[in-house]
Amino acid sequence: MNFKGEISVPAYAKINLFLDITGKADNGYHNLYTVMQRISLCDTVSVRLCKKEGISVSCDRADIPCGEKNIAYKAAKIFFEKTGLSIGAEIHISKKIPVMAGLGGGSADAAAVLTALNRLCGDVLSGEELEKAGAEAGADIPFCIRGGTAVCEGIGDKMTGVRGLDKGVFLLIVKPDFSCDTAAGYRKYDEKPVGINEERNLFISALKDENYDEVYKRFYNVFEVIYEDERIERLKTTLFQYGAKGACLTGSGSSVFSVFQTYEQAKLACEKIEFREKFIVSPM
Repeated sequence: MNFKGEISVPAYAKINLFLDITGKADNGYHNLYTVMQRISLCDTVSVRLCKKEGISVSCDRADIPCGEKNIAYKAAKIFFEKTGLSIGAEIHISKKIPVMAGLGGGSADAAAVLTALNRLCGDVLSGEELEKAGAEAGADIPFCIRGGTAVCEGIGDKMTGVRGLDKGVFLLIVKPDFSCDTAAGYRKYDEKPVGINEERNLFISALKDENYDEVYKRFYNVFEVIYEDERIERLKTTLFQYGAKGACLTGSGSSVFSVFQTYEQAKLACEKIEFREKFIVSPM
């Protein structure tokens, strides 16, 4: 094995086209039903193997925790435990995905670390084994390894591939200048559960049939109901005013994604939206 091996891989963000809470498991975790879609917005993760055991994590953003506090560290540690390899790794993350945004940036970085380590070590783990290792590190990591579009259930580890968004559309992602308190959102749900959205099968059917106008109408995120945040609703209303075909909160927020038929429409909306963190990207 070449212990001087080094590789850089993209860590792609995700959006939730449909997100619902279906209950709470005995272990305290909330069970989800969600349709996740990979998008072209990405971080870049560089991994270098070292002969000496140990894992280091660095990042080009000072507000990102490094070392053992970063989920990328946890992913690398699990990889070495699974493979039994007595080597180490140096990991560097170049961030572009906003943090605390519902875009899966941390999970994407961890998935990229697992993918990079596996390539550098000669694909010692199968795809299924790699996804299982990812599930031990975090709920969204298996999807971030697999990519595409998938229905994810449970804590995100049960995945079924499904047709995704039209690759010809443009997505405007807006991260507002405020964050959502995910833990508080779940507590609020526990105090007053939101009923399960019974239209999820209609959403999946619309995707399968490529009836995208219907898909856009049926985007759903239970956290919009839980938060009842007028700022999110105002942002969505503004996006619709500028021609968005659909708009929805992603993950537990606070980012909102919107769908535009042309780049020009997305660019105009991007220029008009007041918030600083904005990205025009594509579904993958």
